[in-house]
Amino acid sequence: MPAALTGAIEDARMDGVTTDPDAQELDLLLVSACLLGVACRFDGQSCPAPETANLAAWGKVVAFCPEVAGGLPTPRPPAEIEEAAAGLDGHAVLDGRTRVVRNDGIDVTVPFVKGAQAALDLVRQLRIRRAILKANSPSCGAGRIHEGRFEGTLVPGDGVAAALLRRNGIQVVTEIDLSGGKS
Repeated sequence: MPAALTGAIEDARMDGVTTDPDAQELDLLLVSACLLGVACRFDGQSCPAPETANLAAWGKVVAFCPEVAGGLPTPRPPAEIEEAAAGLDGHAVLDGRTRVVRNDGIDVTVPFVKGAQAALDLVRQLRIRRAILKANSPSCGAGRIHEGRFEGTLVPGDGVAAALLRRNGIQVVTEIDLSGGKS
């Protein structure tokens, strides 16, 4: 993980978060770093979610950005899962049936899959069972993502990291799920 993001993530963590898997209290949550105020989104911004603020204050979160962990810079061109409108999503990316492309047509599937694997490795290491991820993202979206044509339309589906976490038994929700459907 790039040092700049690691530092930002460490700053976003609160006292009490442990990386010791043998610690007594391990009810940690993996949370998209952008939801905790880390400026790691494709547009170089963050999108702090009030729903995650208390969790961070209690020291129960591990901030993580799969796209940055996969090697993508911040900022970066927007990316979407190709053919999401046809029902393909992060599961299809993991199965090699579609790819993640930037709005300029460049294939960024490899860093998306690498970042998803890094998220899975982290939750396994820390025995995390639940994640709160950024809604609608090609990495973190859970339940709906952009359609793959950069038109702003949402369709049913999971992002790449959300799909891999779900495949491995991790409960995944978004900040919208926590807010009762209000975005």
